[in-house]
Amino acid sequence: MRAYLGQVADDTAERRSAALDAYVRHTWHTRPWALAVAECQLREYAKEPPGRLRQRLGEFYPVPDVGLGDAEIQGWLTVLADHLRRSIEEGEAPRPSAPVTHWEWHARFPELGQLLGGWFSQDMPDEFDDHDDAIEDYRGTTDLSLVAKVVGELHELVALGLDESECALAVAELGMEVDPPAPYSPGAWLALLAQRLG
Repeated sequence: MRAYLGQVADDTAERRSAALDAYVRHTWHTRPWALAVAECQLREYAKEPPGRLRQRLGEFYPVPDVGLGDAEIQGWLTVLADHLRRSIEEGEAPRPSAPVTHWEWHARFPELGQLLGGWFSQDMPDEFDDHDDAIEDYRGTTDLSLVAKVVGELHELVALGLDESECALAVAELGMEVDPPAPYSPGAWLALLAQRLG
């Protein structure tokens, strides 16, 4: 359900939405078993929507506002479950690619999102002298296992071979609100950041 935050629920029986494509692509490559669990949960949710207590306990994610009326939600959830079942039964694993939605960027690069959104937000110039100061603060205050995860995610992002406009989109989606330091482009700065933290 989180994959639909800010997205349009325009799934039909014949076509998946961008949000569902992002979820299926990410999940097939990280934890494919979760697709079957999600299908069952969607069917149960559609059949008998959970009350607030079950949502508060975390048994179900709340359905975000996807632009559908209450009467349409149950049918839409069934369409999603049908798409997941078809993907599982046909072994239709989408090819890995660059993330498309905001949710997919953060699902694929969670630690990098924490770094860029936390240390390179619009407040960075007020908190740090420069990018190097922010990097040193991150390295000095963050558990080494998380730093290692960020380095791995940086290498994975650089390996996508994005052009500079796509790199700029990537860092913006992941929460960076300041420009890379001169003279670096977003892609070159990501490669330098991986080297500095590695």
